[in-house]
Amino acid sequence: MRTTKVIRPAKLPLSGSAIYEGDALTTLRRLPSESIQTIVTSPPYWGLRDYDTDDQIGLEETLPEFIASLRSVFREARRVLADDGVFWLNIGDGYTSGNRGWRAPDKKNPARAMSVRPNTPDGLKSKDLLGIPWRLAFALQDDGWYLRADIIWNKPNAMPESVRDRPTRAHEYIFMFTKSEKYSYDRLAVIEPNGRNLRSVWNIHTQAFPGAHFATFPSKLIEPCIKASTKPGQYVLDPFFGSGTVGLVAQNLGREYLGIELNPKYVKLAAERLSEGESKIVKIAA
Repeated sequence: MRTTKVIRPAKLPLSGSAIYEGDALTTLRRLPSESIQTIVTSPPYWGLRDYDTDDQIGLEETLPEFIASLRSVFREARRVLADDGVFWLNIGDGYTSGNRGWRAPDKKNPARAMSVRPNTPDGLKSKDLLGIPWRLAFALQDDGWYLRADIIWNKPNAMPESVRDRPTRAHEYIFMFTKSEKYSYDRLAVIEPNGRNLRSVWNIHTQAFPGAHFATFPSKLIEPCIKASTKPGQYVLDPFFGSGTVGLVAQNLGREYLGIELNPKYVKLAAERLSEGESKIVKIAA
């Protein structure tokens, strides 16, 4: 019998900010334990966009498979987070497809058109709100995360919708998770101008960026997350880096960043935006 010794890939050394081109789970497995002070990310939403990339998260056939994909990523992210670290998760919701395998363009939002959509999940009905943010939050809570806050991101300039039988959705959730009961949180860094503690409803306009993918983080949404949970020089991680806005904000605030992105087009775009910070791209083999 022939045996083959499998050698585990070496851990990636951390030396300044970097962009990793590769799968989030594969890359996270190679990062050192407890090396990241805070995680700020917005993963792909289920059935919302096709980023035309193999192995992408967001087009799983079933909702439980989508939740399972993200749980696997965030379990590994929990390992690399410092014991006193904080994890900020932005996640949006959606509606069932009614078992239509496509979505027609919206007159007010043509980018919503898709040629592939998952079927309506078992137990839900046509036109049901999926409830993804809370389904994911409770799943992560079951995995050991402390769910410390649910923040409403209110969008004063929310995208119009061609609907007449429900209110237009103008908010998303940001969940604040921690790895431990006690953690690093600087309330004074994000105190409101009137001296009040930071509230759980944030009124922040969406922010377009030419050349980026469909959904981009507004910088003002990321700033309080980084300010409250890191100090200058500490690492901020975004395992779904996209166009690199988390890295840009971290860089501007004097923090180091690590970004993981599967799509080479977005890696290139993020690197261009971060050119002043001497960012380096590391390609991670599957």
